[in-house]
Amino acid sequence: MAKILIVEDEPSMRLGLKDNLEFESYEVELAIDGQEGLEKVKRDQFDLIILDVMMPKMSGFDLCKAIRELKIMTPIIFLTAKSEEIDKVLGLELGADDYLTKPFSLRELLARVKAILRRIQPTEKSVENEVTIGRLSLDLARYVAKDEEGEVRMSYKEFEIIQFLLEHKNEVVSRYDLLNKVWGYESQPTTRTVDNFILRLRQRIEENHNEPKHILTVHGVGYKLVG
Repeated sequence: MAKILIVEDEPSMRLGLKDNLEFESYEVELAIDGQEGLEKVKRDQFDLIILDVMMPKMSGFDLCKAIRELKIMTPIIFLTAKSEEIDKVLGLELGADDYLTKPFSLRELLARVKAILRRIQPTEKSVENEVTIGRLSLDLARYVAKDEEGEVRMSYKEFEIIQFLLEHKNEVVSRYDLLNKVWGYESQPTTRTVDNFILRLRQRIEENHNEPKHILTVHGVGYKLVG
């Protein structure tokens, strides 16, 4: 049974999410603010964290940053009332794996939860787990990335994107393929999500992310990993 932590200061939202996730047979823990959420993450293990952005004591952004600084790579879904793109980009850069803007449909949240948990189930991995792409060396089995300066903090979702691009190396992969295969759902308004993650990966991999040589854009279609 997957164990999920919900960090949400609004009581009705917190309890509503708990009831619906427990109905889907997940084990659910609750935290009423970012500080309590951080303490629970430190002392327990979770398969997924659902995290509100605007909270007292410690914001969701600060909590996400603190979790990643502890080298805890548990997938994180942000719940945010902020719809501006800059806020979404900031969340992804801090290490979140996905986000939903309030108000959102429960059906969509459950679909994303199921997709993430399905993707992180243990599977038989290829022997070829260590790869180098541009400036980045990756151990795909242990989810460790390094560059010339040392270890690089990456989200689980970034590793998933790299894995998918490697499986289709030198092939064109559409944004919709990535949303469907990596996120586990098809896009309506969220192909921009893919672009934000690709930009972040290019900043890590490329010598000059404005002139990429490894992850190329195929205009009107998607991306291609070459090499």
